[in-house]
Amino acid sequence: MVTKNEEHIRKPDWLKIKLNTNESYRGLKKMMREKNLHTVCEEARCPNIHECWAVRKTATFMILGDVCTRGCRFCAVKTGLPNELDWGEPERVAESVEQMGLKHVVITAVARDDLKDGGSRVYAETVRAVRRRNPWTTIEVLPSDMMGLHDNLYTLMEARPNILNHNVETVRRLTKKVRARATYDRSLEFLRYSKELHPDIPTKSSLMIGLGETPEEIEEVMDDLRAHDVDIMTIGQYLQPTKKHLNVEKYYTPEEFERFKEIAMQKGFRHCEAGPLVRSSYHADEQVNKAQVWKEAAKYQDDQTPV
Repeated sequence: MVTKNEEHIRKPDWLKIKLNTNESYRGLKKMMREKNLHTVCEEARCPNIHECWAVRKTATFMILGDVCTRGCRFCAVKTGLPNELDWGEPERVAESVEQMGLKHVVITAVARDDLKDGGSRVYAETVRAVRRRNPWTTIEVLPSDMMGLHDNLYTLMEARPNILNHNVETVRRLTKKVRARATYDRSLEFLRYSKELHPDIPTKSSLMIGLGETPEEIEEVMDDLRAHDVDIMTIGQYLQPTKKHLNVEKYYTPEEFERFKEIAMQKGFRHCEAGPLVRSSYHADEQVNKAQVWKEAAKYQDDQTPV
């Protein structure tokens, strides 16, 4: 077990990663710049970017700009006044997914509290654009809580993504310290309502640990998510992106993460990813119900057939 010292704890060896910058990785990076697109993989400094881009053919696009209206104390994404909406963005994302042959795409976004609809219309159109060009690509959405407004979530869910992912991020006690504007109960309600709208679409949430939570509080989050019928959970190690962000209080060992995964599965989750480098989108392509993917793709094809 690694314990806390004054300000910074030395990163343990199990957090070291091997970079893989093959042609797939370089090609995707080049395309993002050419199409003026953003990815949370880069903006949030995800440690798995090379594996996902270079090996697994998955990526997480960040739409609605790269400036967030919130300033969460764990997140490296820029905070400030966002730009105007870019209605050409959905088609550019869809083109990129097609050109790179991605088999799974995660669409996330900065929080847009400046917009009445929270950006949900652009979000929904991005899902539809990706599906038009890539009917067999699985689509996962990872929105903010969209200010907790049901109409905004309804707009997004009508586009029928394959997975709805919304992160509680941390335990109830630490939410106010870690997250800006978001609340623990609002996130749970967001997940509950998405399942109420479309019971057949799996829901997912992520927890980052290492911020001072207790094992009992981690299990409390699991119980709360299951009480709201969440299907999939990911648990990863919090890593401090800059000195301005919250300090790491503890580095959990791989063995501890494995134990959390066992507990989550015992509590009834359909799938759980837990590990030091696990992030919300980690191995996301493995978490999709393939039967549901084929059903959605076939439905889309039928809808395009002239009467």
